[in-house]
Amino acid sequence: MMSNIRALEPNALWKCFADLNAVPRPSKREERVVAFVREFAERHGLTSMLDSAGNVIIKKPATPDKQDRPAVIMQAHLDMVHKAADGLNFDFDTQGIDMWADGDWVRARGTTLGADNGLGVAAILAVLASKDLSHPPIEALFTLDEEQGMGGALGLQPGLLTGKTMLNLDSEEDDTFTIGCAGGVDTLASLDYTEAAHGPDETFVAIHITGLRGGHSGLQIHEGRANAIKLMARILCACGVEVVALATMRGGSARNAIPAQCTAQVVILDQPRFNEIFAMEVEGIREEFRLIEPHLGITTQPVKPEQGYIPTMADHVQKPFVFALQAVVNGVYRMSPVVPGLVEASSNLSLISLGNGHAEWSGLQRSSVDSSKADVARAFAAPFEMIGAKVLHDAGYPGWSPSADSVILEKMKTLYRKVFGHDVKVSACHAGLECGVIAIAYPDLDMISFGPNIHEAHSEKECCSITSVQKFWKLLTATLAAM
Repeated sequence: MMSNIRALEPNALWKCFADLNAVPRPSKREERVVAFVREFAERHGLTSMLDSAGNVIIKKPATPDKQDRPAVIMQAHLDMVHKAADGLNFDFDTQGIDMWADGDWVRARGTTLGADNGLGVAAILAVLASKDLSHPPIEALFTLDEEQGMGGALGLQPGLLTGKTMLNLDSEEDDTFTIGCAGGVDTLASLDYTEAAHGPDETFVAIHITGLRGGHSGLQIHEGRANAIKLMARILCACGVEVVALATMRGGSARNAIPAQCTAQVVILDQPRFNEIFAMEVEGIREEFRLIEPHLGITTQPVKPEQGYIPTMADHVQKPFVFALQAVVNGVYRMSPVVPGLVEASSNLSLISLGNGHAEWSGLQRSSVDSSKADVARAFAAPFEMIGAKVLHDAGYPGWSPSADSVILEKMKTLYRKVFGHDVKVSACHAGLECGVIAIAYPDLDMISFGPNIHEAHSEKECCSITSVQKFWKLLTATLAAM
């Protein structure tokens, strides 16, 4: 099916995307994709370099008609979120993404597609390889580790780029220019806990929550999608320590994705009460989320103990721990009073791993206002600090404030109207873009973000529109020709 993808138009872009998607590129382990990009530059007679953080910079001279123009920076991140559907045996370290065309949509078979931000990378590579596009000097910036904390952008080395205008190609709506975004902070918590022992003859089951939509914890946080970890906490809290003893818990797939699955192994201490409470909670959850989560599954499965006893959380630890998970802020925290419909602050309980006397869990808090970002991070931490957990906030990353006098915005608004016959939307987003972070090293940049229609990023349902990619490419090449 990959040959079908390579035959799509614009052909140069899709070929680059297909080649890119054959290369594993997880966050913090981008060595192979860095080598791929640098080899690409060498094949096309271009020089590449690494900055002190490992980001790749490739420079291409202007075409003859643009020799007197200033350089333009084109930027995208090399890493992608690796997530496979529940039960799919897929090795991201050795397998390329298996893509297929479904009408107007390109999808992956059971995994994330990597359109975020692979289409941006592919577009830049296609420009670098082009022989017939008109453009000013190009400075291509490929950053690392965007999906796991924007490490590449945070470490970006000053003084290597000369351009004053930057095109960030990491947006996901083709009718919108993004000129601002939220900042974020990761909160990580851990707890060493006392265990209790249960005999192997006691009823030991796994509770599975599956089939949720998941998705991007910035772009989809306002849609009311279910969080699998929070649903599990709800069930455990309803049961109480008199009914179940918690042995293990695993949930979530990425720091910036809404958890789509969670599994908890429990010893059932009171079977009749468990059956009653479990049935009631499942019925309520299904009814509440029937329109939003049509594929929600909540099931139990017998588990065979791995040893002669079953270690669980002691009940004096389990009760406050489950209460804290139930109470922690999750979802929209505050809507913007300035921009109608824009989420100002949010929190997402992202990951959890519990077992053998140790628990770790984390969440990502976002806000377009620094003081609000600090507030929601403290709100996330508060219930866990109350139960004695160790809570740490990372350094976070800044938001990107819109510029009232952006030259590139006005130029591209006019160009969009000329090319497509109607006005473009201009907005800020609640996702984290690298623009605000890059501005730390290059504070004078005039920046704009745009891209094709990408749906369900950070989930195995991720897909991109073929006709929208064509529109994106038309706008990008027209913009370069007008610079």
